[in-house]
Amino acid sequence: MTWYVYVLLNPAGIAYTGIAVDVEDRLRRHNNGCGAKFTRGRGPWREVHREGPMAHGEALRREAAIKRDRAFKASLKPLPAVVPP
Repeated sequence: MTWYVYVLLNPAGIAYTGIAVDVEDRLRRHNNGCGAKFTRGRGPWREVHREGPMAHGEALRREAAIKRDRAFKASLKPLPAVVPP
């Protein structure tokens, strides 16, 4: 079985990282309130990054690495709009 690591982003700029075999189905479940407890009530979520396919153990290690890497997650977030004076 092949796994993917994915990063989701909500309109407030909060990132969520997870692993799944079927990322599209998992995203649907997150947006319907059936995903992880952390994502409930914080959506809608959109996918901003995906890696894989990879083995389950490798996906778990990569997920943990992404969760620790603040610079990487910050690079996935859009820059705030600058309003001219």
